[in-house]
Amino acid sequence: MTNNRHLIALDLDGTLLTDKKVISEKTKRTVLQAMKEGHIVVIATGRPHRASIDYYHELGLETPMVNFNGALIHHPTDTKWKALHSPLPVRTAKAIIQTCYDLGVKNVMAEVSDDVYLDRYDEELMEILFTDKEESPITIGSLKNQLNVDPTSLLIHPHESHITTLRERLDTEHSTVIEHRKWGAPWNVIEVVRKGMNKSVGLKRIAHYYHIPQENVIAFGDEDNDLEMIEYAGVGVAMGNAIEELKDISNHVTETNEADGIGLFLEKYLDLSTKTV
Repeated sequence: MTNNRHLIALDLDGTLLTDKKVISEKTKRTVLQAMKEGHIVVIATGRPHRASIDYYHELGLETPMVNFNGALIHHPTDTKWKALHSPLPVRTAKAIIQTCYDLGVKNVMAEVSDDVYLDRYDEELMEILFTDKEESPITIGSLKNQLNVDPTSLLIHPHESHITTLRERLDTEHSTVIEHRKWGAPWNVIEVVRKGMNKSVGLKRIAHYYHIPQENVIAFGDEDNDLEMIEYAGVGVAMGNAIEELKDISNHVTETNEADGIGLFLEKYLDLSTKTV
């Protein structure tokens, strides 16, 4: 198996997770079988650590994880593994927050590792972003006043009619210092991270760590924050529900996140023994 060992990178929303935010039984069984047969599975997500760790444990992973679209690359169960944290300069963050205020977006949130700064209390955003509200220190109040450290990322929750304008403003005013990506459906959340940060940065580091050649890297995704990762992977797989831009650059298109796309692809591509289960 050593020579044919693959590194399998899984995006969460719209990819590993169904629309109800769970891992289907078929996909879970297939991923676990791939691990049993010696393949390495990692999560690569725009989500913060706290909103992805439950899925990490559900799959019984003991591998590094890519959070915040590459702005945090760390190992949840091995403190000796050197984490890479690449936050936004606070001055840049405050300029972007002002852009958001100018446009009248619904809300803005800053993540500082697992500390959270929320511009206005927002039950909808809380439901999206917190798997355990008790464990996350949350500061609520004007980000222009409260945020005094370099944030790992900014999450912007615009009105649907403002998405295009907001992204154009981010391109025009801040493109030399930031990357901005849209999260998977059904949320219109725009995530902002430091320039040069994307999931492929983390995936390359993890592949090097495990001595996995690029051609043996399999990556699954559905949104524009997966573009670099899918392009880097020797086997880039777009979900059936993925944006057209991602499908265009991928090596394969599988079924949707609602139809066990990951499970069906891995079963066939890796010739896993779950086919008889």
